[in-house]
Amino acid sequence: MARPLRIEYPGAFYHIFSRGDQKQPIFFADDDRCYFLHCLRKACEKFGAVVHVYCLMPNHFHMILETPFGNLSRMLHFLVTKYTVYFNKKHKRQGHLFQGRYRSVLVEVVSYAKELSRYVHLNPVRSRIVDRPERFEWSSYGYYLGSARPEKWLETASILRMFGEDAAASQRAYVEFVIQGIGEEPPDSIRDSVRTGILGSEEFIKRIKRTYLEGEVDKPDRDRPQLRKLRDKPDLPCILSLADRSLGPGNRWVVPIAILVAYSRTVAKLKDIGEFFSLSVSGVSNARSRAREAIRTSPALARIVQEIERELAEKG
Repeated sequence: MARPLRIEYPGAFYHIFSRGDQKQPIFFADDDRCYFLHCLRKACEKFGAVVHVYCLMPNHFHMILETPFGNLSRMLHFLVTKYTVYFNKKHKRQGHLFQGRYRSVLVEVVSYAKELSRYVHLNPVRSRIVDRPERFEWSSYGYYLGSARPEKWLETASILRMFGEDAAASQRAYVEFVIQGIGEEPPDSIRDSVRTGILGSEEFIKRIKRTYLEGEVDKPDRDRPQLRKLRDKPDLPCILSLADRSLGPGNRWVVPIAILVAYSRTVAKLKDIGEFFSLSVSGVSNARSRAREAIRTSPALARIVQEIERELAEKG
């Protein structure tokens, strides 16, 4: 199983989420949710972590989490293990409760915390569990409304201050901001961040790569495929130009090979690649499959692909 990318340092902020094994429920009753929050409190006390936002969905959970001591892995291992032991014992079951390893996305707070907090708090609305976020009891949204004082491990002030210094005014502004998001699609940046493990500006991503991933990004990525998504990416016209030059104008493999290389060397989605090559999503997928099959049976074509990728690496 591929290992999710883990970038840990003091003061880091993360979007954390984990699903039940085979998408099965991780909470059967309110007692389970209460005990999960108990485990979360214990984990925060033990490791000094701070939760800014949380939402306990029936078969998964979301959190925006800060680690002042840079110990995310230890904290989440404690939380997940403690809750799994309780859950298995109470419900007379065995084995894994969660689907693989938890997922973590490093977050640039200043630029993305507001939008990400709205994304998490609107999970129950998008899933049609409730029609308004305040009607879902098992998230931190009620604390942002000021309906109760948060526990020490839950920090609401940092995100609310992004909406103003006056407490009451910032709460009203936050509620308006969240409600405006009902019925809207989440930003592509949040969905795409799962692929790279980082949610931030280009400058933030460059700084993280330079500071914490020096020498790691270009290593073989079989175990950590998110590293591939963090490599400096060539653009689609450059890839097409190299394929055209290597194979010759009019060669029937120019577009399929360019699509194959684009898929592996860029973060472009199938839809984006299709728009560039004037193909449907299924057309892109079929062209990529044909190219993969062709290089398996043609050493000459495989060498050309390797040469294109080598030139792209040198350009990067």
